[in-house]
Amino acid sequence: MAAEGHAPTAGEYITHHLQHWQKNFAFQDVKQTNIVDFGVFNFDSLLYTVVLGAIACFFLWRAARKAHAGVPGRFQAAVEILVEMVDNQAKALIHNESSRKLVGPLALTVFVWIFFMNFMDMLPVDWLPKLWGNYVEATGHDPHHAYMRVVPTADLSTTLGMSTFVLLMCIFYNIKIKGLGGWGHELIAAPFGDHWALWPFNFLMQMIEFVAKTVSHGMRLFGNMFAGELVFMLIALMGGGWALSGTGIGLAIGHVVAGTIWTLFHILVIVLQAFIFMMLTLIYLGQAHDAH
Repeated sequence: MAAEGHAPTAGEYITHHLQHWQKNFAFQDVKQTNIVDFGVFNFDSLLYTVVLGAIACFFLWRAARKAHAGVPGRFQAAVEILVEMVDNQAKALIHNESSRKLVGPLALTVFVWIFFMNFMDMLPVDWLPKLWGNYVEATGHDPHHAYMRVVPTADLSTTLGMSTFVLLMCIFYNIKIKGLGGWGHELIAAPFGDHWALWPFNFLMQMIEFVAKTVSHGMRLFGNMFAGELVFMLIALMGGGWALSGTGIGLAIGHVVAGTIWTLFHILVIVLQAFIFMMLTLIYLGQAHDAH
């Protein structure tokens, strides 16, 4: 985390925790003559996203397998409430029943998946990074260069990737519901009116709307989770600065009090952000079904 021989400063501590475990994916072609470079990936975000996505799918699959017609248990009741809430929102925003058979489960999966990714922020800040550092050190490498970020939604590439997928779904349903010609006409005929002189302005406004919705969709989730992660790091620094002195004991008490308050508040944040992302997904897909 810092150079050998001294404890990390506050800046070094935060900088270290904000670094991603990155992997460069490059492969040689079949003839072994050229290297195909796919770029640098935030491997920690990719790893946790896939693992938590699998856990979310298992959670929903398990709920479906355990469901029965009798008096539900607490787990089944909680899942039924969640499913009913998402289904009601989907019915209110998407009136095409055929589309709703796909969009409803998609929205439910998005909500549970993002909740699990957000919930990683509730783990102690140094827990998984410290374990990873110990493993790297045990394998003979420098633990100060062992980076690990465990909250995938605090990575902009993750949230923008999800919002871009929503954009692709919107394009798919625009074409499926309205036809390629109908959607193409809508792109140049709205919002200012169907006059040839307004077509360029209409098309420009439509492109700006698509880009703005996609970027804001991903940025909103990223901004809230990144800020929450940073606050937990600052609270952790308070605990790391305690000592047997008046100021040190005050830092220790402040660490416990601030950590407890922020954790309780952040529980609301992680649920709310998952709900907002799900709702915006339904709203944007619902707009793809509506004609101007």
